[in-house]
Amino acid sequence: MIDTGNKTRFPVAAPDGHIASVLLAFLTTAGLFYVNIMPALVSGLVEGLGFSKQAAGHVASANVYGAALGAFGSVFAIKHFHWRPTAITALLMLIGLDILSSTMTDSTILIGARFIHGSTGGFLVGIGFSVIARTRVPDRSFGMLLIVQYGLGGVGLMFLPKLVPLYGTQVLFYALIAFSLVTLLMVPFMGTYAPKPKTALSNDSGSEDKVYLKPLLMGLFAVFFFQAANMGLAAYVIELGKSYSLATSDISTTLGIANWIAVGGAALVYVVGIKFGRLLPLMGGMVVTVLGMLMFKLSASESMFFLANVITGITWAFLIPYLLGMCSAFDGHGRMAALSGFFSKMGLASGPFIAAQVVGEGNYDLIINLAVSGIVLCTLAAFLPARLLDEKETAQKAPDQGVLE
Repeated sequence: MIDTGNKTRFPVAAPDGHIASVLLAFLTTAGLFYVNIMPALVSGLVEGLGFSKQAAGHVASANVYGAALGAFGSVFAIKHFHWRPTAITALLMLIGLDILSSTMTDSTILIGARFIHGSTGGFLVGIGFSVIARTRVPDRSFGMLLIVQYGLGGVGLMFLPKLVPLYGTQVLFYALIAFSLVTLLMVPFMGTYAPKPKTALSNDSGSEDKVYLKPLLMGLFAVFFFQAANMGLAAYVIELGKSYSLATSDISTTLGIANWIAVGGAALVYVVGIKFGRLLPLMGGMVVTVLGMLMFKLSASESMFFLANVITGITWAFLIPYLLGMCSAFDGHGRMAALSGFFSKMGLASGPFIAAQVVGEGNYDLIINLAVSGIVLCTLAAFLPARLLDEKETAQKAPDQGVLE
């Protein structure tokens, strides 16, 4: 639904409508879209520019470590800058940096350029997270974010690895430029999104600036472990498939289709929201994630490789909206959402970095074991904040439902 009763020259999407969710998803994806094509990026640097597996992993991790720095900076900037002009400036900078990156062939210089690019993109994602946190149901908006990321990421993973041998590594950066341009055109149609006056986890004093520190920290670390575990494995999934003698074309097709199927996980969050709370879907999803990761050990079978990608893709898209939405419940300005973005990017960067240190000439079993360990740590960290949030929201709903105390 479009709200035309505004004073701007553009029709503005209703702030909590489906169109607004799509627009916010593009805004929040633009700064970090390279993560969704990370396997293609790593493989493209190895094949297209002749980088070592370790150097390619370092380029990828530098990009996301920069994003973590930018996201951390956004936590403090959110209250002092208007989000719209800030987002436009960041998008223009991203386009310029991607153009420069497309001309670079030295790994050291590219690492520096991608770190700066990541810092800019991370700041933009932090702004996007803060805006999503101001919507009525952030979990749903995060679900739409994953739908867009997996849908378009699937396209990128299916076609970009096949295009690198034909057009060079530059095609990867051209894809990022195109996404930023499309997002830039969407910004004028987004609403104002003023800060919320009250949050689900306001403390007893009613102050929106104070939060429950222990569950917040546990929730943030749950995001970190989850993202590190998944991205550490995902960054090398193409090379893992090659180590089992699977053809690059078959691997890229598998990843593309698996990403599209994984959209179902994010769509389920968007439809269901928090009707069943957060604890139950989080705990169940973590168990399935571990099983899916262990299936990568059977990748000699192409069908098992496909199934492992589908399962971990679905659970990744299903669980991260709940984890981010859980952190978003801690304040009204969206600063905790931006802080969760920082922890998310630290995880997304640390996963490939750690994997790059241990991969050697193909130590993929160890990478899988480390990923499983990360999910176990995530499960332990997420339990308390998810349970607390469910209890608080149940208590708030009880008076409205006529429950006697």
